[in-house]
Amino acid sequence: MSAGTREIPGDGRGAAGPTVAESVRQATARIRAAGSASPRLDAELLLAHVFDGQRELLYREPERRLQADQAMRYEELVARRVRREPVAYIVGHKPFRTIDLLAGPSAIVPRPDTETLVEVALDALSLLDDPGPRVLDVGTGTGAVALAVCAEHLGARVVATDIDGRTLELARRNAEMLHLADRIEFVQSDLFEDLPAGARFDVIVCNPPYVSEAEIDGLQPEIRLWEPRVALVSGPTGLEVYERLIPGALPFLGALSLLAVEIHEGRVDEVCALFRDTGRFSGIAVHQDLGGAARVVSARERA
Repeated sequence: MSAGTREIPGDGRGAAGPTVAESVRQATARIRAAGSASPRLDAELLLAHVFDGQRELLYREPERRLQADQAMRYEELVARRVRREPVAYIVGHKPFRTIDLLAGPSAIVPRPDTETLVEVALDALSLLDDPGPRVLDVGTGTGAVALAVCAEHLGARVVATDIDGRTLELARRNAEMLHLADRIEFVQSDLFEDLPAGARFDVIVCNPPYVSEAEIDGLQPEIRLWEPRVALVSGPTGLEVYERLIPGALPFLGALSLLAVEIHEGRVDEVCALFRDTGRFSGIAVHQDLGGAARVVSARERA
């Protein structure tokens, strides 16, 4: 041990192991070799999970030594990441805008790009002279979009659907954890099939499966090997869900209500064409994500 370094005493759970700094350095090298695009961040998040989420401890006490059980736990987590399991699945949660969500393999990991969809919805809601607007989130997954809207628009009342009951249960748990369950209703449904006839919404949002069958093998292992295929792959063209979703939304939109969908940036023209083909939408707009890619298409039903 170098001069001036203070070793943290053991706590009775086993002999002390490597330091925090050594552990992160070694894990970073292994995770980098496995192909991760963010090896240092991954290593830090996993070790912070061992320390009950105290990431600041990694910087405050780099010479702190891991107890044997901590080192063993960290090794287990790193080994999972080396197999390219998503960090969110390993630690069990994922931050999204202002909220933190439980995450698991029944739903895709919420991505920063999808925050654009929330922004479009909130902008539309801000224009309404209604303290309690109605929002529909189709294919809610973890509940990320629905719950972010609830968290940031305190009057919004949201219906969230998903085809998978396990996924809906995860979203329900997130709503309860975030104390938003009183303003959100969950419905198991394939798109709009099981919504009550006559229901109307001010804003409908959807982040649908939009990967084509030919594209799935080219995706990162974190996505291709671990995330649910049903939430990723639309079909041979990647447009199949939009072809049902866009016209299918019309009975649930009031005059001037907004439909906003996340898109694959390479299919923006095709999705815009699907809106136009209905003859019922106006003001078709393309919204870019923080990286400058086309990420959301929105339009309003004609008055």
